[in-house]
Formats: sequence, C-alpha cells, structure tokens
Amino acid sequence: MNKINFKIHKAGWVYLIFFGILSILFYPFFTLISVFFLIITIFTIVFFRDPVRVIPKEDFVISPADGLITYIGKTKAPKELKLDDEFLKISIFLNVFNVHVNRLPVDGKISKVIYIPGKFFNASLDKASIHNEKNIILIENNKSEKIIVTQIAGLIARRIICDLTEEQNVKKGNKFGIIQFGSRVDLYLPLHYSPLVSIGQTVLGGETIISNPRMIKKIENSILI
Repeated sequence: MNKINFKIHKAGWVYLIFFGILSILFYPFFTLISVFFLIITIFTIVFFRDPVRVIPKEDFVISPADGLITYIGKTKAPKELKLDDEFLKISIFLNVFNVHVNRLPVDGKISKVIYIPGKFFNASLDKASIHNEKNIILIENNKSEKIIVTQIAGLIARRIICDLTEEQNVKKGNKFGIIQFGSRVDLYLPLHYSPLVSIGQTVLGGETIISNPRMIKKIENSILI
C-alpha cells in the first residue's frame, strides 16, 4: 500500500474541522448544503496540503514557494529595509491550487522580519509587491550576503503566517510559514547570482534550484505579459 506523502499544515486544521462538522450536521436535513460544505472541506485539504520535499544538499538557492515565475530582473530591495544595493528579484505567483507552505531558500540567520499592512491587488500584478499586505524577511547567509523573501497577500489571500523571529538561525528547506488562499512570494538575491529559472516556469518550494551562487551571469529585466 502506498503511503500518503503529504500532511495538512497546522493552520488548516481549524478550517478542516469546522467545515467537516458543518457537513455532517447538515447531512440529515439539508443534503445539498451538506455537500457544499463537503466540497469546501475537500478544498481545504487540497489548499493546506504540506507535501514531503527532497531538499538539495549542495550550496544552491532553492525556491521558497510553489508557483509560476512571473518576473526576473534588477530592482531595489523593499524600501522598508532601507538598503541601497540593487538585487536580482524573482517573483513567484501562487494560485489557489498551488501548495502554499513557504520554505527557506538558504541557510543563514534572520536579520529582520517586518510586517506591512496593505491592499489586496491581484498578486500576479507587479504593483502587488509595493501596495499589498506583505511580510518582509531579511536573511544573512554564511558569507554575510543578504537574501530577502517577501510574502505577499493577493486578491483572495487575507492572512500571512510567518513563524520566524529575528536572530534565529535557519536551515535551507525548512518550512517557515504559509499565505492563505492565493498569493505571491518575491525572492531577492545578490545581483551577481545567476538565475537557473525562467519566466513562465513552474517551480516547487524546497526542491527547484533557483540559483547557483558559483555561477555569474548578466541579468536583463524581463516580465511575463
């Protein structure tokens, strides 16, 4: 017998239990309503699934989220960090059917965690990086290089969960949070890092290699239209 290779993220259990109970309670009296809540229960399982991932051991940067690469280019860091350097920004859009558990892209220490309230534009739009509710995480690796991960709420997403604290030592591939119901994750790398992904590519959090720090390549701005 094959083993189920995923579990449910802890943030999803309250929804799963709530809608599951409603489905059972309505079944004897209102079958259609019961079926409606059963469908929501199944969707909850799909959305909050937390699959097993095989983390690359080498010194690679890995994807912090599942989703579609929608942007690769040079940009400034989020203004809240007050950093002057330019970074290589890689944006990952998560639709409601993607795994929404977020994973750390590198080993290092958490320097800052900054939560910013904001709007809820469609997360696939580039302006979402600026205007939407977000959580900014600054990581310093063992070379004192700055890596930034930004969790961004989307049109449907209304809650960002982050389990990290400042000064915490972290390991690549470890889970650190979840964005509920459609979202986006922006990854900022030192500008000399070379991307190993391309616009329109689907990536898996914790598995897909985003960059190899040993490779150097000139980056040109590009965006999915």
